[in-house]
Amino acid sequence: MREIGGYIELDRYTLPMLHEGAIALNCGRNALAWLIRARRIKKLWIPKLICDSVTGACEREGTAFTLYGVGFDFLPSEEITLGEGEWLYFVNYYSRFDNDRIDALVRRYGRVIVDQAQSYFQPPLPGVDTLYTCRKYFGVADGAFLYTDAQLEQEFPQDESFERMHFLLGRFERTASEFYREYADNNAYFPAQPIKRMSKLTANLLHGIDYERVKAIREENYSVLHRKLGGLNGLTLSDRPGTFMYPLLLENGAEIRKKLQQRKIYIPTLWPDVFGWCGEGETEYRLAENILPLPIDQRYGPEDMQRILDELGRI
Repeated sequence: MREIGGYIELDRYTLPMLHEGAIALNCGRNALAWLIRARRIKKLWIPKLICDSVTGACEREGTAFTLYGVGFDFLPSEEITLGEGEWLYFVNYYSRFDNDRIDALVRRYGRVIVDQAQSYFQPPLPGVDTLYTCRKYFGVADGAFLYTDAQLEQEFPQDESFERMHFLLGRFERTASEFYREYADNNAYFPAQPIKRMSKLTANLLHGIDYERVKAIREENYSVLHRKLGGLNGLTLSDRPGTFMYPLLLENGAEIRKKLQQRKIYIPTLWPDVFGWCGEGETEYRLAENILPLPIDQRYGPEDMQRILDELGRI
């Protein structure tokens, strides 16, 4: 029986939610697990430039995988031939690839899963299995979307997020460093989690976002940085603005990351597992170590981008 009265809870939001028509799940690794089961994938070809959430999903589902090389253009750097039951896992790093280029990749390999974790605003190609994750873009503790025409006749429980929101609420009123441990604990929560439907709390928060505003802010911040840093960047970036982070590749990126942290500019190392998979001279090692993913998200504006530029200039 529904409760009536009592204290008022969080408001329910009704704005249109991006990816409304997709399968809404609790996390990206479980979107992949969902696909592995539905497609009966025997083996997955995964780029070396990846986090352990993807390889971990394969291990948990009992699916074999092979790591393939990635060049400075973020495309496969080796010849890949897919056997029966094998699929290619392709990551759209930093929104570098528009749908025409992804479509060419799909036509070449046939069985492709597209990871759009770093390109939330790019629509999926019709008929192409595509994953999106929410935590990299918005203040939510979990959540992922999956586009696929595959069918999986299983019922999954609904996730609950309320006990894992404290680090987000804390950072809203205080500093990131005070709640970093809780943030890390939340990241460590997902490997053991089964496939679940997206929580009502996460879905509600995603219904409260002005997506066009967020996209515009991220693209403008990207453009501000690119106008100043494009000539110094070891990566060749197109004029098409990305919406995740601005990837700045410098020869001494690892050292600069530490110095920026001392100035309270926190730059992540996105693929730390690469350091165990690759040697120091390999391309993927150099990319993981020296790319500085500069923040461009909706919390910031031109003055914040100028501060990043000023601090880089002082180093």
